[in-house]
Amino acid sequence: MSEFEKGADSGRYEPSRRNSLLLRFTINPTIIETVKRVEQFMSAFKPVRGMRDFLPEEAKIMRYIESQARKTAKLYGYKEIITPVVEPYELVTAKVGEEVRLRMYAFEDLSGRKVALRPEFTASVARLMATTLRNEPKPLRLFCVGSLYRYDEPQKGRFREFWQSNFELMGSDKPEADAEILLLTNYLMKSIGLKNYKFKVGHVGVLRGILSQEGLAEDTQNQAMQRMDKKLYEEAIKIVREAGASEKGIQTLQKLVNLRGEDAAKVLEDLMKAVGDYAEAVEAVKNLGEILSIVAGASEGLNITVDAGFARGLEYYTGMIFEVYVPELDIALAGGGRYNRLVELFGGEPTPAVGVAHGIDRMMLALQEQKAEVNLREAPLVMIIPVNERLYTEALRIAEILRTKNIPVEFEVMGRKVSKALEDADRRGVDHVIIVGEKELREKAVVLRDMRKKEQAIVKISELPATLKLQVS
Repeated sequence: MSEFEKGADSGRYEPSRRNSLLLRFTINPTIIETVKRVEQFMSAFKPVRGMRDFLPEEAKIMRYIESQARKTAKLYGYKEIITPVVEPYELVTAKVGEEVRLRMYAFEDLSGRKVALRPEFTASVARLMATTLRNEPKPLRLFCVGSLYRYDEPQKGRFREFWQSNFELMGSDKPEADAEILLLTNYLMKSIGLKNYKFKVGHVGVLRGILSQEGLAEDTQNQAMQRMDKKLYEEAIKIVREAGASEKGIQTLQKLVNLRGEDAAKVLEDLMKAVGDYAEAVEAVKNLGEILSIVAGASEGLNITVDAGFARGLEYYTGMIFEVYVPELDIALAGGGRYNRLVELFGGEPTPAVGVAHGIDRMMLALQEQKAEVNLREAPLVMIIPVNERLYTEALRIAEILRTKNIPVEFEVMGRKVSKALEDADRRGVDHVIIVGEKELREKAVVLRDMRKKEQAIVKISELPATLKLQVS
């Protein structure tokens, strides 16, 4: 018997020749069962579908975008607030729209109250304005950032947990407020390094003005607007027709669906002609024209497409609405608009408001798609390597001295030889290494090695912070 044949039962290859060479492989059933258990274990501890982990490089980009959002908030005078992730179900379902309402993470807590993970920020901000902040002087500029949750079908750029920065300008119904939201969004997009982004702008008041004058109930209007938001225009027209709209109203809506362009003045002129018989729609067109005129005067080169048939999915919008896109992605990076009646819906005083949400993870994806060069340079990292275990305490003391001077320090905790630790530092791009040795410590000094220049020198411990900062600069 050959060695291969002897090994058949132990899981080794056993060749035999008839007309051709056949390979038979016998696997111990215990091994198969073990593999299955390992696979089940690994599958059970993957992130929940629609959620994901961000590894260090992605997390760095996310935090960079978040820092730029905070910078934008500071420059435009917005104060940060922090709202709960879990909110009352009744709060977050008010005026969010049918699609969002159906895709919320909603459940009963242990007291039996129905609650939900927040699907967006605006309802929480409106709640604050109706309660705790109701007596604050207006206007009030508020900023928040964090994670949100919707049970969407996961796809590129769309997850069930996502991150946004949110800006709300409360208390003004002037077109200058709408313009400010557009301008700060433009500033943020530009500051993170995005290219070729475009604004799509419309006005909910145009569509609602037509539908209201045609006698459609608000619920029916919402259904039609939801279809238009998804570009299901034929379904929207069908809903409007079945609700009793006139043929003139139907024809007007059909004109709006096809009316868009980058020449704002021309689109607005055509839009005004199309809605001339609808008083509320006419006022909405005038309002949109004022907003765009202010934006054009304040910022050059803002790429805007006016879309007369544009509708967003959230039901609380009452005026100007917009989204931001890049050519590389078929999803909005940001979206917002005016909502003048949401605060009073929660029992507050009538408070006109306008706001925007910026998708932090979507903006990161856009930067990656554009292969944008983002300056993520962090403070140079220093590694401290003691030559033996007896020097750990002193080496840790040196590390703490440097950290108090705002110098990032990583300590060698693997117990490796100096040569191996240096190899690891070089592989990971560490800028400087401090080698703590007995001989140098007797002189109250250490060896400072520049990993880029491959040079080293003996430096007094008391002079280390200044020496490191000088070399970095």
